[in-house]
Amino acid sequence: MRTTIVVALGGNAILKPGEKGTAEQQMNNVRSTCRNIVQLLKRGYRVVITHGNGPQVGNILIQNHSARDIVPAMPLDVCGAESQGLIGYMIQQAMHNEIAREGMRASVVTVLTQVVVDPADPAFANPTKPIGPFYSEEEAKRFMAERGEVWKEDAGRGWRKVVPSPLPVQIFERRAIESLLDRGEVVIAAGGGGIPVIKEGDALRGVEAVIDKDLASAKLGTDIGADVLLILTDVEKVALNYRTPAQVFLDNMTVEEARRYMAEGHFKAGSMGPKVQASIDFASSGGLAIITSLDKCLEALDGRSGTRISR
Repeated sequence: MRTTIVVALGGNAILKPGEKGTAEQQMNNVRSTCRNIVQLLKRGYRVVITHGNGPQVGNILIQNHSARDIVPAMPLDVCGAESQGLIGYMIQQAMHNEIAREGMRASVVTVLTQVVVDPADPAFANPTKPIGPFYSEEEAKRFMAERGEVWKEDAGRGWRKVVPSPLPVQIFERRAIESLLDRGEVVIAAGGGGIPVIKEGDALRGVEAVIDKDLASAKLGTDIGADVLLILTDVEKVALNYRTPAQVFLDNMTVEEARRYMAEGHFKAGSMGPKVQASIDFASSGGLAIITSLDKCLEALDGRSGTRISR
């Protein structure tokens, strides 16, 4: 049986710091990223690609705001779906072109992915994830009164809407993704953590929330029985005491060690924390999680780079 890898792309794979986010910039970054990913196919791995969508969905929300008096603004779940199509198209085309350039045969498909969340998740009672453009205090308070939304001041830059960040319970399209992999397809899925939905009997309903992309990638990997979760970020290895004189890079962690380091506060919530937690979630089910940089992904799979997390 061929090894199945979930490749979780970091933000730098699509948009680099300081860039405006033009289509050309993003496509160039994605092309470079896909040149690395296609090497996994050459090794015979079955590949599922996941990605973030923060800057892209943020821009969609700004566009909604700017044109709100001309066309209706869309809710967050719909904006998330838009971003999945936007980024999925770029990755899908770039992967196709790189596969063809290598003289290989494989189809690439993007699966618009819904992720089931629990309506009783405590996150719904405590929204913390800021989204969209900045507003004045007066505007924010008006929105809170009119729409029942939660808004918070963001580091003195203005007020932003905050939404829940619930845990992923189930990847709804998991069987379709498995079927595509079995047919030899390269699959792009769970973009931006997936579109959050709740079950109402046999029906689904989208909700305004943001699921962490790395936690969703781990859930996807577990749901489809993947062997490896490869989380790509901007550092080669995970470190304890990061950016201090006592910094120590880690080659390996057991799930138990990773949990202890998390409890000791080594991994920040906004950066490495979710990646380590996702690795814990995936490795607890028996898989191998690897955290490394894009340019070191092949070496990391060979055990010569990156941080490996296992039971």
